Amino acid sequence: MSLKETLNLPDKEFTIPMRANLAQREPEMQARWDEIGIYEAIQEARKDAEPFVLHDGPPYTNGPIHIGTAMNKILKDFVVKSQTLMGKRAPYVPGYDNHGLPIELTVQKKFAKRKERPSVVELRKACREHAAEYTEVQTEQFKRLGVFGMWDRPYTSMDYKFEAEIVRVFKRVVENGYVYRGLRPTLWSPTAQTALADTEVVYKDVTSKSIFVRFPLLEDKNNLFEGFGNLYTIIWTTTPWTIPANLAVAFHPEFEYSLVKASESHYLIATELVEMTMQKCEIEGYETVKTYKGIEIEGAKFKHPIFDRESVAVLADYVTTDEGTGVVHTAPGHGRDDFFTGKKYGLPILCPVNKYGVLTDEAGEFEGVKYKDCDLVVVDRLREEGNLLHVEDFQHSYPHAERDGKPVIFRATEQWFVGIDLPFHLDPSKTLRQKMLEEVERVKWIPESGHKRMRAMIEGRPDWCISRQRPWGVGIPVFYGAESGKPVLDPVAIEAVATLIEGKGSDAWYSEEPSAILPSGYKHPETGETEFRKEIDVFDVWFDSGSTSMCVLEGNIEPRWKDKWPCDLYLEGSDQHRGWFNLSLILGTACNGRAPYAEVLTHGWVLDDKGRKMSKSLGNVVDPVKVCDEYGADILRLWTASVDYTNDMACSVELLKVAGESYRRIRNTLRYLLSNLYDYSGYDGELEDIDRWAVEQTEVVVADCLKLYASYDFNKVLRRIHEFCVNELSAFYLDALKDSMYCDGKDWPSRRAAQKACHAMLVQLTKLIAPILPHTAEEIYERIPVIDRLPSVHMETLKPNDAVDSELHARVAKMLKAREFVSAELETWKTENSIKDSQDVGVLLRAPAKDAEALRSFKGDLANYYRVASVEVSEGELRAEFFVSKYQKCERSRVRRADVEPTEWNGETVPLSARDRKVLGLA
Repeated sequence: MSLKETLNLPDKEFTIPMRANLAQREPEMQARWDEIGIYEAIQEARKDAEPFVLHDGPPYTNGPIHIGTAMNKILKDFVVKSQTLMGKRAPYVPGYDNHGLPIELTVQKKFAKRKERPSVVELRKACREHAAEYTEVQTEQFKRLGVFGMWDRPYTSMDYKFEAEIVRVFKRVVENGYVYRGLRPTLWSPTAQTALADTEVVYKDVTSKSIFVRFPLLEDKNNLFEGFGNLYTIIWTTTPWTIPANLAVAFHPEFEYSLVKASESHYLIATELVEMTMQKCEIEGYETVKTYKGIEIEGAKFKHPIFDRESVAVLADYVTTDEGTGVVHTAPGHGRDDFFTGKKYGLPILCPVNKYGVLTDEAGEFEGVKYKDCDLVVVDRLREEGNLLHVEDFQHSYPHAERDGKPVIFRATEQWFVGIDLPFHLDPSKTLRQKMLEEVERVKWIPESGHKRMRAMIEGRPDWCISRQRPWGVGIPVFYGAESGKPVLDPVAIEAVATLIEGKGSDAWYSEEPSAILPSGYKHPETGETEFRKEIDVFDVWFDSGSTSMCVLEGNIEPRWKDKWPCDLYLEGSDQHRGWFNLSLILGTACNGRAPYAEVLTHGWVLDDKGRKMSKSLGNVVDPVKVCDEYGADILRLWTASVDYTNDMACSVELLKVAGESYRRIRNTLRYLLSNLYDYSGYDGELEDIDRWAVEQTEVVVADCLKLYASYDFNKVLRRIHEFCVNELSAFYLDALKDSMYCDGKDWPSRRAAQKACHAMLVQLTKLIAPILPHTAEEIYERIPVIDRLPSVHMETLKPNDAVDSELHARVAKMLKAREFVSAELETWKTENSIKDSQDVGVLLRAPAKDAEALRSFKGDLANYYRVASVEVSEGELRAEFFVSKYQKCERSRVRRADVEPTEWNGETVPLSARDRKVLGLA
């Protein structure tokens, strides 16, 4: 028989198994969750609770998930699970965005690879199949992350019912007076041949040709320039290709303009920019002969620098003196400001560029030239005409299509718009924009910088162009009179389209004749026509996703989804200030008079550990699915909780390994608490002071973390839990209770009280970590003895209870402060005296009177708490003296105490303490 068996030592090995291999165990747990219908079970358990609704922003289903979408979904799951933990009913309906250019481009590449050219019907069918495939793929991948939700029936924008509701949202916007069709300059993608919204554009630095061009005076309407021959004005532009579309030159009405003489010529430019312009154009020996206010120049006529036509002098407040000449080249077909200036002065909206970015016959000699090539061609022609004064390369920020990264242009086309400055339907004294700005003030933005950003977005945004010239999407439900061409914006006609789509899907808009869609005998409300043609444009995909708050939260897709409108929270990347947040605000306010969200939370981008964007070419991509397969979803979730998600976040395999270390510290702490309960069946007695302190400290942590969960501060939640596990528990309490747990009598009150404390702490901490580490929490929960176990830890609730015994906590705080001091001093003393085991050392501890009184209250437990042989406390200035203990070491509990004596046991003589003799029945 071994000495361990002879001395009746308890088994210190873990006896309630928790297996390793997190990546292998998680799928088994998820299968069990599916089996019990965990999401529905939680909703049923909370059916009468206060609701909290996070509305899911739908990701595009054009491929598998990436680390960014995984992080976003995990953050949403933190919110939903933590709100559930706090007793709320937190439904989560995941959504998917199935229409739009990303999916269409991916599908087109497949056809191109097979060298096939699909019809519109074939392309739409393939897009639908592709979107359906990746809806299923992403669903399984999101579930693998441990995300709970209505995965059996997510909302998808290509669902027939959903497509019909998109049309009905359009009907509501029409009824409230915000929709119009008009010729406007819109951002246009020559590569995709479609209009784009501002939300679909990013800005990149490019190098363009910067030119200074002179326009000869043709007609001096107000006789301002009498006596001054060879007079020109000078414009500056970085888009030479738009010169063929020039119809005017714009002056600021309040600026001063100088007439500068050089040799035999006169030049009219802003006074502030004379010197810079003359230097650039290498014009020497100049002098100012007269000055004018911009408003005086209005109506003068200059000659186009290439063509034989006029370029009229107009006034515009957007003219600046930041750069250029203070005179702005104006092409109404190629710029928003230019367009409205042209409308003001009755100029034609000349746009001599087709959908492919090629100049048309309206561009005269430049017909057939690609717009970018036209830069060089125009420069050459201006030089030939003698009107080019200077050309140089110029680096500036230029709009590009977000999806394909190609440059876009401003091109005036007929499009459908939602008017932002039209009267607000519930209060015509203000505009829709003004009401939206009021809503921006009402919403809580997290972080606060989101408020300023969103306000600026709404203040400066143009009308929303909602039409796209693409085949894959929901067709805009507008009929035109076959003869008159006038559009029908009649709710009756729009509802007829919605009914059609609800039954047959959006493809039916393209296959059915107008007569089969409209009510029998339907007549054009304005013209009385009975023959119609259909609009061929589709909705901007942002109209689809911007409609989701009405489609989903109002229960229009499925009644069981109906909860409340507006919802509590939108949570997406910071780029959605110009995307989903922005356009949801437009439609929510246009339909229901307010923003569809009470709070908006944004996160940054996931970058590699060097701060670079992840890309396959750099080899720095972190695949979330592979991370789950190799390390486990809980590791990825813990990484998500460990970062400040409001800024850009670094992620790499090495950083995930660091997260794994933090995970192990938390898991091992809870694992150790659980190991102490292998023979626990409950205890009704009182707790010892130190056990009561540990339990109350846990409750303080719980209360702190619940507040942090409520404010979505998951980083601080994790840090609070981790620091508690490492500092208060592992470094002190769990170390201190080992002596009682392993060496006291099995049923002694001291041991059972410690087990009772471990049990209380374990239950609370297991619940507390569940939103972040759902698999780990579930595994622990299944093994906790003596609880009224629910089917899952995720059905449990946790309430704050931070009431503490302040006198006890003050005493323990003083004891721990002295313990920290003693430990630091002891390490130095041990090194100097070649002592390895602190149990071989006695301590003479001096402390101020009040501290000394607190320390003495722990009586003989101080030696155990400080992991030394003995502690003697006296009053005085804080000081510790150490000495080698003369006490014998107990063979059973391995501590030196004054009461250790040689004891006969089974024919052997062994040193045992009084406590150990009692346990063995020898006292």
